[in-house]
Amino acid sequence: MGMQLHLSTQMKADRKHAAEAFTVVELLIVVACLAILAAIILPSLARPSHCTGRINCTNNLKQIGLAFRTWSLDNNDKFPMHVSVTNGGAMEIVSTGTAFVAFQVMSNELSTPKILFCPEENDRNRIVANTFTIGSGTLNSVPFTNDFNLSYFAALDAQDDTFPDRLLSGDRNLAISGRPVPHGLLQVWTNTAVTWFRPRHNNNGNIALADGSVRQVTSPRLRIVFAQSGTATNRLAIP
Repeated sequence: MGMQLHLSTQMKADRKHAAEAFTVVELLIVVACLAILAAIILPSLARPSHCTGRINCTNNLKQIGLAFRTWSLDNNDKFPMHVSVTNGGAMEIVSTGTAFVAFQVMSNELSTPKILFCPEENDRNRIVANTFTIGSGTLNSVPFTNDFNLSYFAALDAQDDTFPDRLLSGDRNLAISGRPVPHGLLQVWTNTAVTWFRPRHNNNGNIALADGSVRQVTSPRLRIVFAQSGTATNRLAIP
């Protein structure tokens, strides 16, 4: 009888030990699975998604469009591209293809040059500026001084009074016949094979129109915007 009791007690102890050992194995499996999931999910969460970047870019262009329209109210309903440099505009400089001056003259309306830089900008030669003041002496200040501080083009033919749907500004990642457009003055005709160029915004782009509205458009839709602009040639200053 004593022997049976001892064996029964031993068997119970063995089963308890086996159960505990199995629980530890399960715990290790769960921990391993969680580690694998974390390795997969966390890096993707740390990187801004195309959706987030595109929304932030849209917000940038909304503020840019508002700045253009506010500036025009004080300048006879004309955008900086139509006002001479001697009168505080940027007409002569922008017509050569230098885009940043059209935005620089609106420093009061824009408040910060950070909104002139697309969240998905992929050119390593470009750097976001954080002040319009040159030589401010502030630590880590990056003044807005050239096209390498800019991600958006300026449309030279924008008019909000007679052509509210004409292009005003937009993402610079344009291509003609599949080739990225270079810095400078770009002329787009109604039949030009213009498209967006990867990788920004997943092969799409954002545009601001002369009436201040902003649209997220595909390449085919972009060509329609150019075709319906009311002018045979659209001139863009590409930064």
